[in-house]
Amino acid sequence: MKIENVAIVGAGTMGHALALVHALGGCSVRITDLSSETLTAAPGLIDAACQNLVDAGEIIQDTADTAIKRIQFIADLVEAITNADLIVEAIVEKEDIKRTLFAEIDAIAPADVIIASNTSYLDIFPLVPASRQKNTLIAHWYTPPYIIDLVDIAAGPKTSPDVISTIHDLYKGFGKEPLLFGRLIPGYIANRLQAALNLECLRMIDEGWVSPSDIDHSVRHGLASRLAILGHMKKMDYTDLRMSRNGIASRMYQPPEITGGSETLTRLIEEGRTGVRAGAGFYDYGDASPEDLFKARDTKLLKLKQAIKIIEKDD
Repeated sequence: MKIENVAIVGAGTMGHALALVHALGGCSVRITDLSSETLTAAPGLIDAACQNLVDAGEIIQDTADTAIKRIQFIADLVEAITNADLIVEAIVEKEDIKRTLFAEIDAIAPADVIIASNTSYLDIFPLVPASRQKNTLIAHWYTPPYIIDLVDIAAGPKTSPDVISTIHDLYKGFGKEPLLFGRLIPGYIANRLQAALNLECLRMIDEGWVSPSDIDHSVRHGLASRLAILGHMKKMDYTDLRMSRNGIASRMYQPPEITGGSETLTRLIEEGRTGVRAGAGFYDYGDASPEDLFKARDTKLLKLKQAIKIIEKDD
């Protein structure tokens, strides 16, 4: 099956960025959202992300202009998904809301449309009508997906192998790095590792042992460079597995268990310090606009990505 027309349902953090990914891949894209405010903000966010790619030399201006022309912003769900070959679900992580959306898609969309959910942790397959099971799968992306290439592809119990190969080949053709899972593993790999890291970091902050900047200093100047080049398991090989075994055996602490949450995280959210878009989170971002902060992040990520490509040529 050839994927030409893509509908993105949800125009928020991931949705607008996924619209750009699919447009750069050559697809005609319609993006929709229940929130008129979110949908109205999406064009500016897409333009800014696209310009970041141009400024970094990742794409040329003509490519950016052509991609943006492929994207339509549609308020009406019916209009957005009619005649779609692929529907990308990128809405809030709540079972009841997703179940309602899948039912609406079932009533409207073409019978053979592929449905790809960007869910991070939910098992969405019980939420999908029986008639849509064979054409539904998970395609989970990482932000910002127009730079980060990993895509987790997980099939449901009734997903057709042809659908899996179609989506794998589509994203491979985009230059992405799809990773196939034979079964749904909640959180996949990267999210589970990230969640474990979050727990350790928040525990140390909650206990008052270290500051957020201490943690980032350790990650940036210790973990990140080695992981970027080697990954984690190969890093263990280079370290020597005997050292890893000895470290586990002599560990003087227990990793944190999942509990009710983090006191620090709760306090920051209650104070309105929810992250870059709010102007503050663990850090204060002053008068810098979210657009400028995201541009600085994207520029650094693209430089790192380009440098790693050069380094990997020596492998």
